[in-house]
Amino acid sequence: MSRYEEMFLRLHQRAEGAFGGFLMLGDPDVATSAALLDALVEGGADMMEVGIAFSDPVADGPVIQAAAERALGAGVRVDDCFGLIAQFRAKHPAVPVGILTYANLLAARGRERFMTDAAAAGADSILVADVPSLEAEPYAAAARAAGLDYVMIAAPNTPEPVIRRIAELSSGYTYCVARAGVTGTRDRLALDHDQLFGLLREAGAPPPVLGFGISTPDQVGEALASGAAGVIAGSALVRLGADADGLRELVLAMKAATALPGSQEEQHGRFA
Repeated sequence: MSRYEEMFLRLHQRAEGAFGGFLMLGDPDVATSAALLDALVEGGADMMEVGIAFSDPVADGPVIQAAAERALGAGVRVDDCFGLIAQFRAKHPAVPVGILTYANLLAARGRERFMTDAAAAGADSILVADVPSLEAEPYAAAARAAGLDYVMIAAPNTPEPVIRRIAELSSGYTYCVARAGVTGTRDRLALDHDQLFGLLREAGAPPPVLGFGISTPDQVGEALASGAAGVIAGSALVRLGADADGLRELVLAMKAATALPGSQEEQHGRFA
């Protein structure tokens, strides 16, 4: 059983949704980044999504782009990021870690080597943000060969053939966008995901985890009430910079919002 499967089962038994935190590895420097990753776990994060900085991050909003620029400016490279993952894994053996990055970084290192090195460092999954579903098969195959889950993105307007392809190729979880556009915080979410979640269930896709715009505890609860198995917050956490105490407090508040009432628990059980 993978770390994601163990996590979703454990949380289902506790009637909770999953809370994931995103941080850019090496922002603002390697040592501070390691401390911030620890703070996420201390705050109660169930899963981690970590970025590897790229110079042209098309899916990222200004907060995440600035974090990538800081990491690159500090001289952080892919090997440093794998080192941070290995350090995290040694401290937190049960917490799933997913990498979010871009295809050019895999091409520069070699796709298979990147996947193998990521798995050796202790990563559990990889999401390559700029690879469309029609081009995903070789990436998914390389991930499987390395022992990684390959995560794909779905949105409310994703057509059924793509949903079926996601179910066929991906594992771990399905990254569902809360809204169109790039990453970033929003005051309000516009959630209309019933059809998407229904199609994912019917196709046998991995559990849906909602991201893009999750920034408050209320939004965490709203996202889980919509039927998501979990949420990922990014920009709201990255905006805190090197404030480990503030990060820990925000994660504590967001994780507290993942408790599921009975009706929601039954709904989430279909993805467990």
